[in-house]
Amino acid sequence: MKDKIVMITGANRGIGRETTRALAKKGAIIIMACRHLEKAEPVGELIQRESKNPNVQVMQLDLASLDSIRNFTREFKARYQKLDVLINNAGVFCMKREETEEGFEKTMGVNHLGHFLLTHELLPILENTPEARIINLSSNAH
Repeated sequence: MKDKIVMITGANRGIGRETTRALAKKGAIIIMACRHLEKAEPVGELIQRESKNPNVQVMQLDLASLDSIRNFTREFKARYQKLDVLINNAGVFCMKREETEEGFEKTMGVNHLGHFLLTHELLPILENTPEARIINLSSNAH
């Protein structure tokens, strides 16, 4: 994984956090795509120290906002010319009805539509990266 660029959504908690930690230890360049920077940045700094890998970066991404997804991918493409691995990990499970900015039911909007648009927007860069991979995760909450 040395010098491979890996993007992980929801990288500051749970499976995303542990995946970030493991891949950082293997030398990957990690982009932690997270909704709340104030929660994600301390996790990124901790993983940098633990892994001795300075290439763990946090970028703001709210999968409940199509504008946020488009802004995020625009910023990513301005910084990077390739993406070796996209890990669609972030997810929500709402006990009562909540909606995204666009009015979609939030669980469907974040877990499915948000990741679909993110992947769609990143597809050209993924297709131009030899042996790129897309990994979609789910939990028992589905």
